Amino acid sequence: MAVYLLHFSQPYKHAGHYLGSADDVAARVQAHQAGTGARLTQVVVQAGITLEVARVWPGGRQTERALKRQHNGRRLCPLCSGKGASNGA
Repeated sequence: MAVYLLHFSQPYKHAGHYLGSADDVAARVQAHQAGTGARLTQVVVQAGITLEVARVWPGGRQTERALKRQHNGRRLCPLCSGKGASNGA
């Protein structure tokens, strides 16, 4: 299982990122990009905004919750800081 951060090509209202976890990250990201993932990513895709995997961490739901509690996807995102996509912490 891994935790992933999706970066939106432009913000959607208050959101610029989506943080999730999955056993098969590639398949889950494909679902998000197809508009069949989480509700937030569905409306983002419907708005014409593209999603890109910005970062992947090892871990599961516990790691996901810890990262979500930080409420700071921008700080966690290497694309926002100009460092490019990253795998691992």
